[in-house]
Parts: sequence; structure tokens; C-alpha cells
Amino acid sequence: METNKYDLVASLKGVGSSTANALQDLGIVTLEDLVMTFPYRHEDFRLKNLAETAHNERVTVEGRVESEPSLLFLGKNKSRMQVRILAGQHLIKAVFFNQGYLKDKIIPGSIVTVSGKWDRGRQVINVSTFSIGPKTDLQDFEPVYSLKGSINQKTFRKFMRQALDHLKGSLVDPLPDSIRVPYRLPGISDALEGIHFPLDAEHSKDARRRFVYEELLVFQLKMQAIKKVRKEQNVGNGIAFHNDLVKKLIETLPYELTDAQKRVVNEICRDLREPHRMNRLLQGDVGSGKTIVAAICLYAVITAGYQGALMAPTEILAEQHASSLDEWLAPIGVRIALLTGSTKTKARRAVLENLAAGTIDLLIGTHALIQPDVVFKKLGLVITDEQHRFGVEQRRVLKDKGENPDVLFMTATPIPRTLAITAFGEMDVSIIDEMPAGRKKIETHWMKPDQLHKLIARLKSELATGRQAYIICPLIEESEKLDVQNAVDVYNMMTEELKGTSTVGLMHGRLHSDEKEQVMRDFSEGAIQVLVSTTVVEVGVNVPNATFMIIFDAERFGLAQLHQLRGRVGRGEHQSFCVLLADPKSEEGKERMVSMTETNDGFILAEKDLELRGPGDFFGKKQSGLPEFKVADLVHDYRALNTAKVDAERLLDSKEFWDSSEMAGLREMLINSKAMDGERID
Repeated sequence: METNKYDLVASLKGVGSSTANALQDLGIVTLEDLVMTFPYRHEDFRLKNLAETAHNERVTVEGRVESEPSLLFLGKNKSRMQVRILAGQHLIKAVFFNQGYLKDKIIPGSIVTVSGKWDRGRQVINVSTFSIGPKTDLQDFEPVYSLKGSINQKTFRKFMRQALDHLKGSLVDPLPDSIRVPYRLPGISDALEGIHFPLDAEHSKDARRRFVYEELLVFQLKMQAIKKVRKEQNVGNGIAFHNDLVKKLIETLPYELTDAQKRVVNEICRDLREPHRMNRLLQGDVGSGKTIVAAICLYAVITAGYQGALMAPTEILAEQHASSLDEWLAPIGVRIALLTGSTKTKARRAVLENLAAGTIDLLIGTHALIQPDVVFKKLGLVITDEQHRFGVEQRRVLKDKGENPDVLFMTATPIPRTLAITAFGEMDVSIIDEMPAGRKKIETHWMKPDQLHKLIARLKSELATGRQAYIICPLIEESEKLDVQNAVDVYNMMTEELKGTSTVGLMHGRLHSDEKEQVMRDFSEGAIQVLVSTTVVEVGVNVPNATFMIIFDAERFGLAQLHQLRGRVGRGEHQSFCVLLADPKSEEGKERMVSMTETNDGFILAEKDLELRGPGDFFGKKQSGLPEFKVADLVHDYRALNTAKVDAERLLDSKEFWDSSEMAGLREMLINSKAMDGERID
């Protein structure tokens, strides 16, 4: 009877009921499950010349035993055995820990093969793998799998070899030749051999390349299909805005838009005209000019007789947006209102009446915008600033206040392109990746904690010129577990240091929201000259007079967070400075500090952060939002991800993908895909 991929692993020789249960615990029931369980690395057993092997490198050598093994017992069940081996021109020692049972098998004059870590100075190999005779029964590359329970690597490899031999020639390749051949990707059988038991390094590399592409293509097919379905189901307004009026506004702005801003405005305005509801993410580094883009797009919908809404996470940020938009749009007749939790009852009632009557064109505010009594006459565009600060439900309530309004999310958190494509794959993404001309670069320096006295002197001279400063700390109060500066201690120290010259304020997450707002207002208005704070100042604060920032224990922050914090200064005409006070012990920590001093580009830093910390740490463990890939690596496989995205869009738009028999395997993978939990494409 012909073997197929749906056969149970129990059909393999040596797999009894207990072994089948152990395999089931690993998620392996069928032969397909088994062969699609990939190794996470390969042991390299190629023979190497010791003269060309670096210290501490793993090495495999073949040689003649030149001495009797000497065995020393070190205690209960612990031993150390050593033997001299002539490997080529090198007489070396092979050291075996807790492998005394091999003593009688190692005979002087016999040929043996040993693998392990090479101690170049002492000419010693610490043996991890050993076999009697020349290297014949060892493959050059032996797969290492992530296993648990009673099954060991050797047994698992034996089952894998059997399964691959059984399925050879019977597997249907889900990737058709029309996709595979142009990219020189191996067929399914050859790729499975290469991923498990490669003949050489090139074979392994080609196999990995094929499965990376396949995995990312299926993921992108899923994401793009969901995006397509949602778009078709989300009927939009097809807003016919007055292009000449929008152009006139752009011409009257106090400065010329950057090329990136122009590109993004065009992308959003194109969406506004579409008959489908816009669902777009706008990314832009701190100071890149997202607010002016928002103003232009809001004005566009207003010219077509619609209303706009802009929701910000804090009152201060809402007020800042209202001030900027009022400056740009009020002179051309746009009627703007602000609605926050602090809006007095009488004023609030007037805003609500005018909004419902349509005599307010643009409403700016906090989550106060989503209260049930806030009713728009004709809402066309909803913009949510720092969208990750609002819950999904809050964002949904606002967009449900109109008849299918277009939706734009803005964020100043630079998200690496790989993560933007994966975490926000169902959205369109626009990126402002260019800073306005003339913006001064924030000078960033790294200093050790023992230089604090010099740093305080530098701070005092900056304050003496009338400027203001932030001091950022990782914790609120003392912790026995972490030897880090805390905000309360630093506040007390700075109050003492600056007594009689500057007022010091304190802000942290345990303050009530009203208290936070008041502290920030005092700092914005200059009543506080130095603000000691935890990371709650990260987003959306605009104090142009603040030109100096000290970040205590900077090594405790990720690059993305350090960059966000640094963006609180450098918002005015004066030169700004950021000092990282840190003494990192790890190479990664030192690398982060150096990266911060070398660039002000948030996207470069975000990519570096992703490289250093990985995608899970970038978003935080809880907010993964990211798929778990078996082979693909979001850091290193960015090009493949981009290629897969373009190919997926093309395939989904083609009749061939949905109808042809050669695409059947790919269609099946798409339908069964778990790329996004809870969503199926049938």
C-alpha cells in the first residue's frame, strides 16, 4: 500500500504505543507532522584542520590513539578521562567528562573520531561526541531538534530518516513551478532532505531559503486575503474633496512639506477618494511632521462637507494639537472645537449642540470624544494619535460614531519595517522617513555614573540661560532587587542641588491623572524648570524650551524607548542635549549606548533594537501580535518577507490562483493557515 503524508507515525518501525504518545506530546501524529518538525540547528561534524581552528571553536577530528586512557574519579558519578590522539600533525589530548565506561573501548593504535570544543592553548578537545573508527557513521551535519520527554535525538533522527524515505516521491509540492523556479527554490522532497539531513552547507542553505519563503508567502496570503475581505466589506464614503482648496492650504503653510510628507498626504488622500473605508497606520519619528499631515487630510474631508475628529491620549496633547490646527486651519474658515474631561458643563453642552448641528467642522479631544452624548452630523475621518495608548474598544466606539468614516492611526514610535508588515499586515502603512529641513540634531552623550558631579554642573549652566530640563529615572522608589536610581531619590537630590535657583517637579505613574496633567502644565508654562520623571513623559509632550535631558541607568531601557524619551527635547530653536548616564556590563548594553550617540534616526534605532532584543521583546511579551514562525526570522529575512508580500498581493488578484490545479496546494495551505487566530479564509 502506498505511503502518504496522512499515515500515522505508529506505522514507522520502532514506534510502539508509548513512543506514539511521546511523539503526540510533541504535536506529531502523522508522517507529515513529523517531517515538518524542523531542527533548530545542525551539529557540524565535518573534519577540520586543527591549525585552522580558532580557540573555543567546535571541531571534529579523526586520529590514532597514542596512549592508554587515564581515568580519574572526582566524586559520586563524576569522572575525568584523558587520552592522547595523533590527529594529522597534532598530538592532542582528548578529555572525556563522566564517560568512564568508554575506557575499555579506547585501544592504543586504533582509529577514533572525536568532536568537541577546541582549547587551542592547551591543545585539548573537550569531547562531546565520540565514535570508534574513521568518520563513517556520522553525517557531516546532524540535525538537533527541540525535544522533550523520553525521546532522544538519536531515536528521533532514526524516525525522521524512515519517514522521509517512506514519503519520497509521494509528496505534492504546494509551491508550483511558476513560483519556485524563478527563485531557484528546491522542490519539496529535496528541501525536506536539506532541512533535516543536508549533504553540505549549500544544501542546508537552499532548503532553509525555500521554507522561509513558503512560510512567509502563506502568512502574507492570509494577511492580504483578510485585508482584501475587510476592505470589500467595509464600504466607505468615497470622499470627493476639493483638490484645489487642499493645494491652496499647502501653499499657505509656514514651511514647505518634505518629500516624505507629500508622499504620505497623497497616499491618504487617495484612500479618502476610494469607495472602501480607509484603515491606515501613519508612522513618523518624533518631529517628522505628522500633525501637519493630519491637518491637511482633515481639511480635505471638510472641503467635501464632512466633519473630522482627532483623538489624543492626554489633555495636554489634545490641547497642543488644537493649538497647531487652529493656527493652520482657522484662518481659512475651519470651525474647530476642543473637548476634554476638563471642559466645563456649559461649554461642553455648546460643543455638543454645534457638533450635532454641523457647525463644528473639526473636533479635537481625549477619550471624552467617545462618550455616548457626543454625536456628529456627518463624520468623515477619524484620526487616533498614539493609537497604542487606546484600547481596541475605545478606537471602535469613535469610528462607529459616523457612517463608515475613514480611519487613520498615527504613532511616533518607529516600528521596524518587518514588524510593521507583520503586526499591522491587515492595515496599509504610511511612513514619514524624512525630517524637516533645518531641524537641529540632538547632541547625545554617554557618561559613567562617577561623572555625575560634572553633569550637574553642565545642567546648572544650561538652566542659567533660561532653559528647562528633564531627568528620567527607571523606578519610582527604592527597590531592593534593582540597584538603580529612582525618581523620588533623584527628585530629593536635585531639589537640594538646585535650591534657590530652580524649581524641581516630580512626575510618575502613581500620580492621579489630574496631578500628572497639573505637573506637565506647570512644566510647559515654565513654573517648573527641572522635571524629574519616570517614562510617563514618553509620548506627546511639547515643551520647546526644554533643551537638556539626563537619563539615569540608561542601560535599563531599550533603544526605541531611549529614542522616544530623547524626543522630548530638541523641539525648539535652541540646541538640545541628551546625556545617557549608564555603566552597562553586557556588550549588548554598551552597543545600545553607542548606537544612541551615533544616530538620531528612530527607524535605524528601531531596526537595531529588533536585532539586539528580538521581536518578542520589542513589543513586549503580552502584546506579541506577531506570528510564531518555524523557520523564518523577522530580523534576517526582511527581503523574503517583502518579496512574499508583493507575490501574495499579485496571486490574490489573479484568477489563476483561485482556479488552477497547480495552485491547489497553496490554496489548501492558505485555508488551513493559522497566521491569524480566529480568522479563516474559506
